[in-house]
Amino acid sequence: MTTMRSLWNWLALAGIFMRELLLSVHQVALTVLHPGRAARSGIVAIPLTVRSDAGIAMLANMITLTPGTTSLHISADRTVLYAHVMNLEGDPVAQIVDGFEARVRAALGEGGRP
Repeated sequence: MTTMRSLWNWLALAGIFMRELLLSVHQVALTVLHPGRAARSGIVAIPLTVRSDAGIAMLANMITLTPGTTSLHISADRTVLYAHVMNLEGDPVAQIVDGFEARVRAALGEGGRP
């Protein structure tokens, strides 16, 4: 049963990444095609609950691989990841914490279910 849960968690992580990738590509394409489109960008602080080196690296890379976002820095105490977000609509921090980070934690077995 643990193997099935682990497989499910990895598939869910891949699925959420693909969904976010496609949504981000769409948003970036709209911004490129319509430069006057109002988009507010900025740097956000993402509180980290993932603790392992692998988990932090995976989360930072998933953020950077998603168009319109770039991981910038991990705090010295490894509790905050800073990222640049092209579109601050909604709550990008909550989207990352509840989406990518929750699935990374589940896939790596770092506790908690998404």
